[in-house]
Amino acid sequence: MTHVLELDHVRKQFRSGGLFSSRIVDAVKDVSFTLEADHPEVFAIVGQSGSGKSTLANMILGSELPSSGAIKVHGVDITERRRGKDRIAFMSRVQPIFQNPFEAFNPLTRIDSYLFSTARRFRGAESRIDQEAQADEALQLVGLSIDEVRGRYSHELSGGQLQRIAVARALIPKPDLIIADEPVSMVDASLRMSIVNLFRDLRDQLGVTIIYITHDLATAYYIADRLIIMKSGEVVEEGPAKEVLDNPQHPYSRALRDAVLPPEPARAHEIISGQVSDDRA
Repeated sequence: MTHVLELDHVRKQFRSGGLFSSRIVDAVKDVSFTLEADHPEVFAIVGQSGSGKSTLANMILGSELPSSGAIKVHGVDITERRRGKDRIAFMSRVQPIFQNPFEAFNPLTRIDSYLFSTARRFRGAESRIDQEAQADEALQLVGLSIDEVRGRYSHELSGGQLQRIAVARALIPKPDLIIADEPVSMVDASLRMSIVNLFRDLRDQLGVTIIYITHDLATAYYIADRLIIMKSGEVVEEGPAKEVLDNPQHPYSRALRDAVLPPEPARAHEIISGQVSDDRA
């Protein structure tokens, strides 16, 4: 069976403190999981700030090296392929979507130029006609078009539009795997449902596997097929998302669930869309 992603006992350590008081901090401790190539899914990594989830994402994206363990994409250890053509080949299969769509685009650069350069770099589109066609194909998948973004700057678009454009940009290389790090935390509550539904559509229609990194159990409950819950760098619980969140076994998981989800977790979509108060979160 082919794995689109395999983490095998991955650990990340950082040194903190001064010259005479330094200590080793385990940001990620012995994390293992696999995502199957023939079974696209939304896989959530859930945890509060400092849980290690973003460090784990950075290692999967290759921007951080693990201290030990292996990370493989389609059987290839990505820690050994970090530059040049190998890096381009890797990024064509694994694409990121970041938390803040306003920081993802330089306000002095036209939005369409990001899409055109992605089409040129990853798809070999040299002519403007080909670049526009590939950009428009990706934009159509997220409910936009090239005519709506051509010549515009980030300040002329809403946060929801920018996050959809960020998703479209990630889709241009036709990746197998998307790493979405807190992708709705900076989006208005009224728009969150459309973004999370978009991720489910990408899974179902394009066969893209999505790693959805979040502190928000409501969205994880709503869209994730499976999840892991992290605390202080460790995985404390894992399994099918609804099974875990309907009946969490670890005290930390229970505390998160009771603080965030309503008594009837199936109503999580109401929190996401702002229909009910999420003050407890």
